[in-house]
Amino acid sequence: QVQLVESGGGLVQPGGSLRLSCAASGFTLDDYAIVWFRQAPGKEREGISCIQTSDGNTYATDSVKGRFTMSRDNAKNTVYLQMNSLKPEDTAVYYCTAEPHVKCDHEVLSLPFDSWGQGTLVTVSS
Repeated sequence: QVQLVESGGGLVQPGGSLRLSCAASGFTLDDYAIVWFRQAPGKEREGISCIQTSDGNTYATDSVKGRFTMSRDNAKNTVYLQMNSLKPEDTAVYYCTAEPHVKCDHEVLSLPFDSWGQGTLVTVSS
């Protein structure tokens, strides 16, 4: 069964850090764009960042650029989202999804992804 599972969310104070994980099972992340989305309460789901597992190329939206970084561990079949300098407006459920053989750029965020995990909740609050 092809599956992506997010983990690592929690409660953190403004300015703090968290690292989210996106673990793949049932397939190998050898040539995928792994895209992170988030959905804040009462808002639509938005794409924020992407990493190409083949070469590590990344893309991030302005809302998280310079604060969030992505990495991958192909041996563990896992992608990470390191979130630093967190703000209350980063509070959301974070999801990862995957698309094979595409480049990470702003266009990948508009693809019609239809496979979603349960997400992991990040709450930034004092």
